[in-house]
Amino acid sequence: MADRLFRRGSWLETSRTAEILRAETTGGLLLIAGAVIALVWANTGWHGAYADLRDLRIGPSGLHLDLTLGAWAADGLLAIFFFVAGLELKREFVAGDLRDPRRAMLPVTAAVGGMIAPALVFTAVNLGTGDGALRGWAIPTATDIAFAVAVLAVISTHLPSGLRTFLLTLAVVDDLLAIVVIAFVYTDELHVGWLAAALVPLAAFALLVQRRIRSPWLLIPLALLTWGLVHASGIHATVAGVLLAFTVPVHPQATAGESLPEGKPNRLSPAVASSEAPGLAEHLEHLLRPISAGIAVPVFAFFAAGVTVGGIDGLGDALTDPVALGIVAGLVVGKTVGITGATWLLSTFTRAELDEELHWVDVVGMAMLGGIGFTVSLLIGELAYGSGSVRDEHVKVGVLVGSLAAGVLAAGVLRLRNRTYRRLAELESIDADDDGIPDAFQR
Repeated sequence: MADRLFRRGSWLETSRTAEILRAETTGGLLLIAGAVIALVWANTGWHGAYADLRDLRIGPSGLHLDLTLGAWAADGLLAIFFFVAGLELKREFVAGDLRDPRRAMLPVTAAVGGMIAPALVFTAVNLGTGDGALRGWAIPTATDIAFAVAVLAVISTHLPSGLRTFLLTLAVVDDLLAIVVIAFVYTDELHVGWLAAALVPLAAFALLVQRRIRSPWLLIPLALLTWGLVHASGIHATVAGVLLAFTVPVHPQATAGESLPEGKPNRLSPAVASSEAPGLAEHLEHLLRPISAGIAVPVFAFFAAGVTVGGIDGLGDALTDPVALGIVAGLVVGKTVGITGATWLLSTFTRAELDEELHWVDVVGMAMLGGIGFTVSLLIGELAYGSGSVRDEHVKVGVLVGSLAAGVLAAGVLRLRNRTYRRLAELESIDADDDGIPDAFQR
């Protein structure tokens, strides 16, 4: 049979593409690409076409879902992102580092400090501004997982693995706190009836996943119905993604020694049980991460980051707004001070200590990296001031400038540390081959 050009790809090629999209660096680069394309397009002679595309309305009006493409990206596609983040967070709490309260204390405390300090910095800058400026206090409190981890993956070759674990755990907890803020602070009007109705499909979804039923023909309609009812309730629809994720079980079966649902003891050891098959949370996260990283987040970035700056003069005008200045200061200064300060306080007044491989300059570099608040910061900006408003445009400028500055500063510090750790690794390698090198020189 003759080969044909552009025929349907094999399963192997599809699987390879999905694996590429699961890579943290790929997701971060796609996010950056979406934001850059939007920013360039919005500042060319075709900026009107970009605005028309972003504001194009589609969807059934009878269900109050005739939303713009920008709103669909923020309310719909980001729900997928938060569903995946919720799955990752639950896995951390049930089977990961957050399972041990002593190990979880450091990144959780750092995440809390990394939210309080930027909020205080933003508030201090905007105390006398008025006109609802303080409504955006939560904008600089978020850390973008995909963006921050992508930067770390690019610059890190020899940094201790504990830094990446610290960043991931901090960012996941940060997302959870941001979701709580979105649900309770940026819900202007709550329709209790719709919210109560959302509990019905949510409970049905929970029942199916607890029974390890993986049929998409059952789970997807229930998830969409839950999303639609939460959206109608007035709570931001991304919260539905987290609620659905928290119902998904992590373990594939009962732990060794416990009773199975039929009352029979489980004779498998934990190692054997975990090797039989991945838990449903891990399965769904593996399945949906390419969609989240390859479609949901980049498309949202494309529709959210397209601000018309208007050249250097326009950029200067935007950065004279105290809201934009508060965001930049919160992301660059507040995050660094909050994360580093909370970590120092915990190590000073408790028995918690830094790993012997790490130094405080490493913590400062990671704290700076936590100042990359892109996806969730843009979302909170839209909720705080209204999509398309002048102040929302200034928010976008502040988030872009602050995230870029935090990323550049963090990259500078961590690259120097990476060079130091690389030299130490080379000395250790030489010492392993030649015992003539004094240990003092190695240190």
